[in-house]
Amino acid sequence: MVHITADSRLSWLRLALATLAATVGGVGMWSVVVALPAVEAEFGISRAAASLPYTLTMVGFALGGVAFGRAVDRFGLARPLAVAGIALGLGYAGAAAAQNLWQFALAQGLLIGAASSIGFGPLMAEVSHWFRRHRATAIAVCAAGNYLAGAFWPPVMQQMMAAQGWRAAHLAIGLTCIVVLVPLAWTLRRPAVRPAAGTAPPPAAMPVARPTGGTLPLSPAALQLSLWVAGIACCVAMATPQVHIVAYCGDLGYGVARGTQMLALMLACGIVSRVVSGWVADRIGGLRTLLLGSVLQGVALVLYALFDGLLSLYVISALFGLFQGGLVPSYAIVVREHFPAAEAGERVGKTLMATLLGMALGGWLAGRIFDWSGGYHAAFVHGLAWNLLNITVIGWLLWLATRHNATGGRLARATG
Repeated sequence: MVHITADSRLSWLRLALATLAATVGGVGMWSVVVALPAVEAEFGISRAAASLPYTLTMVGFALGGVAFGRAVDRFGLARPLAVAGIALGLGYAGAAAAQNLWQFALAQGLLIGAASSIGFGPLMAEVSHWFRRHRATAIAVCAAGNYLAGAFWPPVMQQMMAAQGWRAAHLAIGLTCIVVLVPLAWTLRRPAVRPAAGTAPPPAAMPVARPTGGTLPLSPAALQLSLWVAGIACCVAMATPQVHIVAYCGDLGYGVARGTQMLALMLACGIVSRVVSGWVADRIGGLRTLLLGSVLQGVALVLYALFDGLLSLYVISALFGLFQGGLVPSYAIVVREHFPAAEAGERVGKTLMATLLGMALGGWLAGRIFDWSGGYHAAFVHGLAWNLLNITVIGWLLWLATRHNATGGRLARATG
């Protein structure tokens, strides 16, 4: 079997097609945010209840990421991607036909959320096998497809909803997913060829990238658990602006269209953040990049809690996107730095599952806090508390890595 040359022209073409798949397939995470006010009005439900479809979408996304990650590890990308495209089409058709909240929420969670996950962790893990020198950058670019979806789909969906209603918009999106993703799966059918365990890479392969993340003196289970705690905390904090900015602007009297623009701006800036964070992580490592992003996300949450003017919200939403966009792909980079390549799909899926469960929990909790307090100020403060937990865990992991590397360096000098 011929080995694939890492960081080759074929690798970059593969990355471009994978990013396109992530952009189309990632619609499921964002369409439910745009539809939230319309669903709330049609079914006559509370804000917390209207947040339930988003919560189930994130739960489906999290569990689907693990299942699709295992499938990609075993079968390659093509078949899982084709299955996901068909499932998205069926899910959007089911959501369009829903007659009550539970039917809509189940279509979102069981089909749309689970199928959309193919465009996130599984694609990032699969792309990582095609790169060595620029692995972190490639992972971040692929992850940016999720935010490209967030920048592209909300304004498109808002226009479709204004013209034809939310049900027709869902049908159109489902058809688009089938028409684009199924043929795209065929073009991505060639698997990455990985060297067998214990064998050296072929001469054509690129040299191994310089170490950046260090070694953590933790068992795989302990590291996985630490990343789960950090991921949940990080994304509970992240969820309030991302899930509720459209409804928040409606409550402030600015209109949901303004909120949709802010969401698109936030995610467009997140694209820049993800690409830059990958470039940074190739140089300073995943843990340091993750810590930097978490601190900056906390700054943005403080600004949301302090200012609610129209211009202020546009500026803060742009800053929020720039600050937090690199957080989630940094988890995938940390996994690839500290776990075996053969476990990439499953490990990335499990780690990102925690971040998505955090988004699900955070979106629901923000709705509950809104119902309790009558506003979003307390929700932003609540998110900031979770963000501090994330900073603590990642800071501890980085401290362990730094101390372990320093100890190893002293031992090497002493025995040399």
